[in-house]
Amino acid sequence: MRYVGDIYRPPSEAYSLLVQVTIGCSHNKCTFCNMFKAKQFKVRKPEEVLEDLAWARKQYRRVERIFLCDGDALCLANHKLLTILEYIEKNFPECERVTTYGRASDVLRKSREELEELRRHGLEMVYMGAESGSQKVLDMVNKGETREQLIESVNRLENAGIKASVTFISGLAGPELWEEHAIETGTMISEMNASYVSLLTLMLEPPAPLLEDYRQGKFKLLTPEEVLAETCLMLKYARPSKPCVFRSNHASNYVSLRGSLPMDNDAMIASLKRCMEDKGLLKDERFRML
Repeated sequence: MRYVGDIYRPPSEAYSLLVQVTIGCSHNKCTFCNMFKAKQFKVRKPEEVLEDLAWARKQYRRVERIFLCDGDALCLANHKLLTILEYIEKNFPECERVTTYGRASDVLRKSREELEELRRHGLEMVYMGAESGSQKVLDMVNKGETREQLIESVNRLENAGIKASVTFISGLAGPELWEEHAIETGTMISEMNASYVSLLTLMLEPPAPLLEDYRQGKFKLLTPEEVLAETCLMLKYARPSKPCVFRSNHASNYVSLRGSLPMDNDAMIASLKRCMEDKGLLKDERFRML
C-alpha cells in the first residue's frame, strides 16, 4: 500500500483498510487544522488506487471495512468514485462498509441520484467536519462553508441513505463567542438530523495558523470548566427529531460522554455538572496529548 505523508482517519476506522484516494485536502485553509498543511492537494489516478486495492487483496484474507482518505475523497467525480466502489464490490465481497471524509461542497455538487448511486455501490457513511453552527465562528476559522450549506449537505446525505457522521469542536470560538457557538451548534445539530455527532475539544498543534494567533495573544483558549459549560449549553439546544448517536470520547475531551440525542441529553448534562463541581474527574492535560 502506497501512502503520501501522514494518514489521518476517524477513531472508528481503526481497523479499516486505509486507501489514499486524494492527497491532502482540497480546501486546506481552516485555521485550527494542522492535518494536511504539509501536503499539496492532488487527486490520485484511479488506476493507482485500484493497484493499491489489488495489493491489499493479496495481502489480507478478510477486509470488512475500507476508508477512503485523505481529506475529502468525495470531491471526485461520480464516475471515478464508482470505478473504485465497483472494484471493491467485485473483489472484496466480504466488505461490510466503505466510508470517507467529505466537505459540504462535495455533497452539494452531486445530485440526489448520484448520491443514491454511491450508496447502492457500497458508500455507507461520510464523515464531515462542521466545527460550529455559528456563521461568525465558521468565518473566523476560514471554514469556507456556510451554516446553511452544512445543514443541507447532511440532509441530502441522509435522504440518499448515506449516514452522516458530523464533528464539532468545543472551545473553537474562544471566550468571546462561546455562548453563540454553543447555542448555534445545538440548533444546527437539531436541523441536520445526522446519524452520528461527535464533539472534540480544541487542541492547537503546529502548523495550525490559530496556534500562532494564540501565541501572539490574539486568541484565547477556554479553561476546562468553560469547555464543560459550553458543552452543557450546546446539549440543551441539541434536540434532533430522530435519534442521533452522540460521542464525546476523543482523546482531546476533558470528560468522556456517550449517549443518544435527544433522549440522553439531561443525563449527559448532569454528568458534566458533576465534573464541574469535582475537578478531579477531569482528564489531565498530559493525557489529552496521547
